[in-house]
Amino acid sequence: MSGSESGTARAPAELPAHLRPFDATALLLYALVVGSWGFSWIGLRMQLGVVAPEVSLLWRFLIAGAVMWVWVLGTRQRIVFPARLHAAFVAVGVTMFSFNFIMYYYGGLTIPSGLLAVAFSLAAVGNPLMAALFLRQPIAPRVALGGLLGVTGVAALYWPEITGSGFSAAAATGLVLCLLGTLSFSTGNIVSGMIGSRGVPLIPAITWSMTYSVIFLFGLSIVQGHAFIIEPNLRYLGSLVFLAVISSVVAFAAYIGLLRRIGPGRAGYATVMFPVAALSVSTVFEGYTWTLIAGFGAVLALLGNLVVLRNPKSAR
Repeated sequence: MSGSESGTARAPAELPAHLRPFDATALLLYALVVGSWGFSWIGLRMQLGVVAPEVSLLWRFLIAGAVMWVWVLGTRQRIVFPARLHAAFVAVGVTMFSFNFIMYYYGGLTIPSGLLAVAFSLAAVGNPLMAALFLRQPIAPRVALGGLLGVTGVAALYWPEITGSGFSAAAATGLVLCLLGTLSFSTGNIVSGMIGSRGVPLIPAITWSMTYSVIFLFGLSIVQGHAFIIEPNLRYLGSLVFLAVISSVVAFAAYIGLLRRIGPGRAGYATVMFPVAALSVSTVFEGYTWTLIAGFGAVLALLGNLVVLRNPKSAR
């Protein structure tokens, strides 16, 4: 007889991640992710122009990886793992920390930021689908509904920009690249969840994954013949440090911790709230003007947020 049938509730730590309650710690992690990635949009724009995207990403994760190694060695955490786990670290490094960013950098050259935001928010739908496929986690109706509300809300937020930009063959190619980036991100989510389920500590797992992303980006840059340069100005260097420390170390540590705590389906909804936060930042720093349809989109995204993140009945 199960705990629920006998009238004794299971402790949250004993439940599968996707059934655990959304508690205060999860709320803090969620806020860190959304806040960090909300500001990253401006930082990313400052990186474009002179340095190849692969090289900018290489510098970003070289700095982030160095910070992570100082963290893991300074706290004397475990760093030796079997080869099968290193294969998983490589997969996360390539999918979550490398390929998805590259696709968005190049996709952003031909499509408006609105479509970038919509494509990224699709992780709120892709995560639960992939979790069902690879982790055998059932798709909760509320997670599916909330994800659809969120993606619709993000589309409404950026609707004037999307409809006013036209849609050429180059834009179609850019959109495909971004969708591939989202698929790569969701794949990394699943692999990261599998690593966590095997009891691998969070910080060493991120450290090794970032290390392998640096190796991948270095090799890719050499193959493509990119110059290993930087822009020697405050705009580029300042945004690079911000993206490395805040948007990578802080945000990804919080996000992967959230994955382990509440599962990829609910954690993926952060990709919906990130564009909403980005527009809020743009309102302050870039003079973004809200419209009625944008406000409607924000309400839909927030409603979806409430639907997805409310505590499942089976976790009570």
